[in-house]
Amino acid sequence: MDSAEIRESFLKFFEEKGCKRMPSSSLIPDDPSMLLTSAGMVQFKPYFLQQKQLEEPYVGTTTVQKCLRTSDIDNIGRTGRHLSFFEMLGNFSFGKYFKKEMCAWALEYSLDVLKFPMDKLHFSVFEDDDETIEIWQSLGVAPDRIVRLGADDNFWTAGPTGPCGPCSELYYDQGEECGCGSPDCAPGCDCDRFIEYWNCVFTQFDRQEDGTLVPLPKKNIDTGMGLERVAALVQGKHTNYESDILIGMIRMCEEITGRTYGESQADDMAMRIIADHSRAVTFMIGDGILPSNEGRGYVLRRLLRRAVRYGHLLGIEEAFLGKFVDEVVSEMGCAYPEIVENHELISRIVLAEEERFRQTLSVGQAYLADEIDALEGDTLSGRAAFTLHDTYGFPFDLTLELCSERGIKVDEEGFRALMEEQRERARSHVKDLAWSTYEGLYPAIVEEFGETEFIGYDNDECEAKVVAIVADGQRVEALEGEGSQGEIFLSATPFYGEMGGQVGDIGKISCGDAIFDVTDAQRPEHGLISHIGKLCGGRIEVGSAVSVQIDRMHRNRIERNHTATHILHYALRQVLGDHVKQAGSLVAPNRLRFDFTHFESMTPAQIAEVEGIVNGKIMADGAVSYHESSLASAREAGVTALFGEKYGEVVRVLECGDYSKELCGGCHVRHTSEIGFFKIVSETSVAANTRRIEAVTSYDALDYVNRMLGELDQAASALKVSPTGVVAKVESNAKRIKELEAELKRAKSASASEGGLKAAKQESVEGAFKLEISLFEAAGIPELKDYWDAKKAKSTDPFAVFCAAKNAKGEPVMLAAGNDGAVSAGFDASAAIKALAPTIAGRGGGKPAMAQAGGKDAAALEQAFDEAKAFFGA
Repeated sequence: MDSAEIRESFLKFFEEKGCKRMPSSSLIPDDPSMLLTSAGMVQFKPYFLQQKQLEEPYVGTTTVQKCLRTSDIDNIGRTGRHLSFFEMLGNFSFGKYFKKEMCAWALEYSLDVLKFPMDKLHFSVFEDDDETIEIWQSLGVAPDRIVRLGADDNFWTAGPTGPCGPCSELYYDQGEECGCGSPDCAPGCDCDRFIEYWNCVFTQFDRQEDGTLVPLPKKNIDTGMGLERVAALVQGKHTNYESDILIGMIRMCEEITGRTYGESQADDMAMRIIADHSRAVTFMIGDGILPSNEGRGYVLRRLLRRAVRYGHLLGIEEAFLGKFVDEVVSEMGCAYPEIVENHELISRIVLAEEERFRQTLSVGQAYLADEIDALEGDTLSGRAAFTLHDTYGFPFDLTLELCSERGIKVDEEGFRALMEEQRERARSHVKDLAWSTYEGLYPAIVEEFGETEFIGYDNDECEAKVVAIVADGQRVEALEGEGSQGEIFLSATPFYGEMGGQVGDIGKISCGDAIFDVTDAQRPEHGLISHIGKLCGGRIEVGSAVSVQIDRMHRNRIERNHTATHILHYALRQVLGDHVKQAGSLVAPNRLRFDFTHFESMTPAQIAEVEGIVNGKIMADGAVSYHESSLASAREAGVTALFGEKYGEVVRVLECGDYSKELCGGCHVRHTSEIGFFKIVSETSVAANTRRIEAVTSYDALDYVNRMLGELDQAASALKVSPTGVVAKVESNAKRIKELEAELKRAKSASASEGGLKAAKQESVEGAFKLEISLFEAAGIPELKDYWDAKKAKSTDPFAVFCAAKNAKGEPVMLAAGNDGAVSAGFDASAAIKALAPTIAGRGGGKPAMAQAGGKDAAALEQAFDEAKAFFGA
């Protein structure tokens, strides 16, 4: 069986057992406490916690979940088992079936579908779990094939307290030749003989504060089986990287490098890292994660750069990761259409990031060279190595390698201490856990009253019931008195809670003579809309019947801007290319902001073309409509799913004319002409490979244009020309300013050569070239360069200078420079500066023809002058 067949066979097997087949969720989890989706159960936490119920007649769910873990990144590539990106086959029960069924199905699938021989299987159980041992034995498993392991191996917990339970793991025996040779080798050993391929977690207890285990009223099943590992076992391979799903990338490494997998441990490790990280990078970008210096973006950047680094070690000099992206998309695109849809974007981001890192490597190598040159001993500090890693993105192993080549050691302990400090800071902000608790008052409101019914697509007002009130972070029974602030939760509402970039509505909630001024609407919990504001008088209490009304003018302006973002997205793709994807947005009443993937600033002509397309679609008065659809049907119909967004099974499809179909749950105009007028205000960069357009529509666009015209009139008046003559007048003035600046520079140079700079001390050295050593009392680097320019212009013979001075800030500076004749005769400005700069407690550098330095010890300038004379033999 190949990987695709195993993937489908698993889903089909558990469908036939009554489980609902569910799609993989995004690598970006809904849980804000998690960095990345690291297990199949992540999307089902609300079901495990009884916050959601699975519809009848299903007994559970089954998925193939894309997962990413980097906790053991140092082992990835070193072994054949570890992966950062992997697919987890899983089946889950939320109280419908438990151990007996799970054990029976696991054995049935292993024997009948995967065709594993019974004599190759072994089973581990928690040491106190006699029940599971009895179940396995009742299914025909011999007692000597069952091993009891302790809590570290076979007992799962969500934390010190809360849901927990024993595990039972299935192992495949690869034979003694793959083992460690120890007579104690058994399931649980770290060698490659017994491969754990399926973990079945039986969540049946609630651990109390005192450590006691209270049985849960509904017992759950959470299982996970790595597709890559199972594929390797089924296909008779000893490592994940030799299975059909990864071997193609190993072969590509061989083709690019000319090296053969299996001949060198170092080469094998590098190839495995490239193969693994290429998959991780492809899927992360496909799910909307972009390279950055924090959070998920940092994980992506680290994996990508690590792959490039190991490509460098294999001798690959040109950009190469794009070829691996193509291989991943070809191999896995059928199962994951999002990487096909975003293929061009993924490739372009990878190329841009790869090229950027190669430039970073160059800058980092220069920094490292300076640090090594400044060393007084033979050990590079941990701080310098950390700066290379943190600021320049320099892999630590590259620092070790380059230092080793020059006989320099590295303070690894200091480096690792600084890295641990950084990790601790990261851990305090983000928990990379597969399970975290959903606690707080907002989930409790949803659990008690259900989700808020949103009726705002077609209604501006309604009658509703107050189901809950929150003030100062606590649920209260009422708000009373003018100025009382809080959040009101209703049974139904026309208020749109902020989501998908669209800001919340404003308006009023009234109950008799009480009026609650709603200044914002938010969604603190999935399906729950919070009306935030303050009471203008009277009393509103839980259970009150209220009248609810949004501010229609505020909503109209939001709708115009929101529909405009969809037309803008279409126009950008028309002008810039299909790689453009939405990467974020803000839809407010007075402006819109649209972030999109692109790799360079837009030209004025491109901006004008985009504006023209958007305004053309507005003036065409196209119909704007929406309908609900299943996510699968929408994808099949070619509807654009916005980059990085996560969707449920039922989605809302927005259509603008016949040119734009996108998934969107926001509020929109009914005809494009309602937008009125669209104007781009700015186009800037917000991150690597991400651009931002800010724009205005309707009356705000008219106000913006009128302000710009007013400023143009003021400029014309100041320049004493008509508005149409402003550009020509500004160009003429700029030309004249440039001419005057050139005249001033020439005058300064002449002044410097004619004594504008007077040396406090000066010595001349005659030899293969003439050298002038000067000490000035007051001059900065710019003045010293002017002095050199004037001297150079007057000398046709080999000539050089060394100058030292105190600048306007009182800091010591040095400049050494020589003409071509002096350099040919042996003058080296860079060598001189590196030798003499420490005298003034400074550092510097440059080239043989010119170098400069700055320092901290101005009192040492006299000493520097004397040492310069000695250095040059004066």
